[in-house]
Amino acid sequence: MKITRRNFLKISGATAAGAVVGGLGFDFSPIESYAQELRIKGAKETTTICCFCSVGCGIIVHTDAKGKVINAEGDPDHPISEGALCAKGAASYQIANNPARLQKVRYRAPYSTQWKEVSWEWALDRIAANIKKSRDASFMEKNAQGQVVNRTNGIASVGSAALDNEECWLYSKMLRAMGLIYIEHQARI
Repeated sequence: MKITRRNFLKISGATAAGAVVGGLGFDFSPIESYAQELRIKGAKETTTICCFCSVGCGIIVHTDAKGKVINAEGDPDHPISEGALCAKGAASYQIANNPARLQKVRYRAPYSTQWKEVSWEWALDRIAANIKKSRDASFMEKNAQGQVVNRTNGIASVGSAALDNEECWLYSKMLRAMGLIYIEHQARI
């Protein structure tokens, strides 16, 4: 019998594969297996968008009965991302479940090197007072030609990609009501 090089390699490969499979202890008899229960079983599903960039990928957030986020994953029905998420979007679960996340408002006074905890009421009142102060100081009722413009040049806004269309509309209405003309959005940057 004449053995060619090709036949020798075929026989050697088949013999080696048989030895490996036999040596691993495969047992082809039927076994009983039990599926692990999903942690999102019975959870409420809420769709949202990723807050990290201006692409607006869709995310499905699962919450338990207490409202705690237990899972976040890409939304396969979303027209932009079709279920795909970048590394930051895939880790968005950690936004809600992160022991290092700040739980209270912190404030650092001008020229200070220390942060101090303040209440939400104090912080919101402070923000409103600073907006009013800046608006009053930079408000222009008429331009150089005498035309009524009712605008403020001392405040600008950069919107967030985490806002949906309706929230962006409300936000821009509020800014325009205050007289802002420098309004930008993260999606355009």
